[in-house]
Amino acid sequence: MAKDATRDTAWGPVEIHREAARAAADALRSAGCPVELHEPNLPTYAPPGEGKRLAKKHKEENPEYEWRGDSYLLLTDRLRLLEVARFLRDELGYDMLIDATAVDFDAADDHLWAVYQLLALGRKTRLTLKTMVPKADCRIDSLVPVWPAANWHEREAAEMFGIVYTGHPDPRPLLLPEDWVGHPLRKDYQYPDEYHGISCK
Repeated sequence: MAKDATRDTAWGPVEIHREAARAAADALRSAGCPVELHEPNLPTYAPPGEGKRLAKKHKEENPEYEWRGDSYLLLTDRLRLLEVARFLRDELGYDMLIDATAVDFDAADDHLWAVYQLLALGRKTRLTLKTMVPKADCRIDSLVPVWPAANWHEREAAEMFGIVYTGHPDPRPLLLPEDWVGHPLRKDYQYPDEYHGISCK
């Protein structure tokens, strides 16, 4: 085991969570679920001087993609999200959802990323599940039936990113007024000059 992987990150050595992601990927694939395992190609902790190296590399034409952090599972068919979530809970013991959010990397992208952070309390392992949601049909199943904690997380992501969580029991706005126009965390969002006479600048 690499020295870097033995370092503690709140819930134990990094390698424990990487192994858990590999095991989850294998189990899901065996069950016929379309998932890909993505593992970081940079060490968890940056060595001295790496920032300068990455800044220099960023200026190259078509630089190789490098990233650090947790491994994650990519569900390539978002329509099977509920099935995969139930499998992770019932078969693999991921009994707690601690976050459900989204990411819009670029206004030119034709999709958003839905991101879920899970914990298996019995084994003290964490897992990240991601799937892509097309902006042209920005809908995905709500995970409230699987993990009730998804409720407020999904309401926030719905407002900020414009995702419709199908089957959500209470899709009212959580943070913004009901007549707010647009989704502030989309990369193409244009902030209004004012809202009912209140400056937004």
